[in-house]
Amino acid sequence: MAPKAVFAMNPGLERRFFDTERLGRLTELLDLDPDLVIRDWQDAPADVDLAITGWGAPALNTAALERLPRLRGVIHAAGSVRSMLPDEAWQRDLQVSSAAHANAVPVAEFTLAAILFAGKDVIGISRAYTADQVRTERGPEIGNFGRTVGIVGASLVGARVIELLRPFELNVLVYDPYLSAERAEALGATKIDELVELARRSDVFSLHAPSIPATANMISAEVLAALPDGATLINTARPSIIETTALEAELVSGRLRAMLDVSDPEPLPAGHVLYGLPNVFLTPHLAGSAGNELGRMGASAVAEVERFVAGAPLEHAVTAADLARVA
Repeated sequence: MAPKAVFAMNPGLERRFFDTERLGRLTELLDLDPDLVIRDWQDAPADVDLAITGWGAPALNTAALERLPRLRGVIHAAGSVRSMLPDEAWQRDLQVSSAAHANAVPVAEFTLAAILFAGKDVIGISRAYTADQVRTERGPEIGNFGRTVGIVGASLVGARVIELLRPFELNVLVYDPYLSAERAEALGATKIDELVELARRSDVFSLHAPSIPATANMISAEVLAALPDGATLINTARPSIIETTALEAELVSGRLRAMLDVSDPEPLPAGHVLYGLPNVFLTPHLAGSAGNELGRMGASAVAEVERFVAGAPLEHAVTAADLARVA
């Protein structure tokens, strides 16, 4: 008998994660009503075995778990499961999977582009050219040959960024207390043990640490002050890892440049100082999966459902212990 399943996410997302082919495969594998998408576990059938979740899924709190006594699996077609699975959810022997690895792909691609653009000062030069309509000579300070890139966090995204940088003649350094020097070398980077030292040596400083208590404000005023004049900070992770007031002070001074896909608050209010700074390039949380990239996460979820139904281990399983060091 096929496991009974339900979609739990913002309505409409299920058709963006799962096209006709992927949706057809799910209905082959599962007892699933493709038109039922819940935002409250009270609306789910009580005999559900598997929840296929995405952004907007309700939290599996104690009341939800009591209502769903047969639930034994959660296949999350999006990234972090932290807010959806409170402590009580981990008390049940649930199989949990996340598509965070699939979401890491476009973030890493976005970051690669940002790093290469930073090395050439593409944004600054484009703005000046557009404003002045005059082509000026380029000084020796721009270019990517031999540039040093500092990566903060060898997370799913950070590790993939390092791998994507392999074809380029860049010096890649990485800080991550959970990463061994041998693993860093295998990825294509040199491990640096001190964050201030990484900042001191970086022309481009790219952030990929998770938002957990241990990383709050880890990019402190001291770390920012260690960055060389003219260095570019890239943040496609979370704003909580940066001491916001210190970053804003550095950017207002003009000493550093920044390419920020996230901000505190998010979105920034109208009239915020960062909007008007020529050394700051802002995007509205664009790096993660969007448009047709949601299909990659849907495909990952379908593959995990196939493993769940077959009784095989989930390839991208998440455990309670993992949440101490991942988003």
